[in-house]
Amino acid sequence: MFDAEGLAPDPVVAFLDEAHHELRDRATAFCRDELRGRSDPDDDDQARVRARGLVAPMGAAGLFEPIASGDVRGCLVVRETLAWWSPLADAVFALQGLSATPALLCGTDPGGWSEQALAGGAMGGFAMTEREAGSDVAALTTTAAQQSGGGWTLDGGKAFISNAGIADFYVVFASTDRAAGRRGISCFVVAADADGLEYAGPQVMSAPHPLGEIGLRGCHVGADSILGEAGGGLGVGLATLDRLRPTVAAAANGMAGRALWEATRHARTREQFGKPLASHQLVREKLARSATELTAGRLLAYRAGWEKDRGTERITVEAAMAKAFATEAAGRIVDRAVQVLGGRGVLASHPVDRLYRAVRALRIYEGTTEIQHLIVGGALARADGR
Repeated sequence: MFDAEGLAPDPVVAFLDEAHHELRDRATAFCRDELRGRSDPDDDDQARVRARGLVAPMGAAGLFEPIASGDVRGCLVVRETLAWWSPLADAVFALQGLSATPALLCGTDPGGWSEQALAGGAMGGFAMTEREAGSDVAALTTTAAQQSGGGWTLDGGKAFISNAGIADFYVVFASTDRAAGRRGISCFVVAADADGLEYAGPQVMSAPHPLGEIGLRGCHVGADSILGEAGGGLGVGLATLDRLRPTVAAAANGMAGRALWEATRHARTREQFGKPLASHQLVREKLARSATELTAGRLLAYRAGWEKDRGTERITVEAAMAKAFATEAAGRIVDRAVQVLGGRGVLASHPVDRLYRAVRALRIYEGTTEIQHLIVGGALARADGR
């Protein structure tokens, strides 16, 4: 988390309840026990093993409880804390949220997968994206045909899917009515060992993260595997993203906070030209700008979570603002940290170099920065009556 020494009190404390402070303490204790002294993995194979191994202890520590209870601020607290320590651990939490939330929103849990995921007994995947259908979800080509004897048959493929190949189940979005476009998309829960579902291979990222493709070839699922109504899948998916999008901002803030902490610590102890780096005005300017942007990003994220938790039905604009600002700011903050650290900052073993690689993806997944700007701009245009 952000080292607020000299900047106390914590600027987001007004948005938090006592339970959130207790949750932060619990998450921090988990990180110290499970993550301290362990760098993130060096390659894709290690990332898959490590990610899989984190699910059960995170569940045992109760870190998934805010997902189950719909406590958005609790999710923000956990993601900010995890991301400070390990981008991979943060990703594990994020995917448990994405894969369990659709069932929570629909009030049904096919196969009991959501309940298992939130207890740490199963790992989920959120299979919406395809090679030619990213931001344009309506362009997805995976189909689901209803069978006369009951159930559905899914055909197609999904790409850029986190936990592909290691998940126990996937939330899969497919078209049940191609002519209806967006209104013809439905949402299914599919066990990873279902006949016709295959892991098509990894998509290796620069920051180790279990990403890959899955194929659906005549994959038959039961009639009870659909979440919500046929044709209502896009609404389920967007509501899931709407609830969890502020948590992406929290992850960005956690990574940025760690980078600023590393840079500040280095600047205080590293001497150049006979005095600490922190005594040089240009270094102070970098630290000051980063602290200001991080504080703004945190306030936007917790404001969005507070709005949702107090009963606001949709926080689409608030979530979009938080994600767009915090993820872009985090990229700048981590980059400045590299600059302050100098040569150390580009060593592959240094935490800031790992953050430099990990933070970039946050500006893309769950809606690119450009999509978030379109959301905010569209809301402004409608408010003007255009």
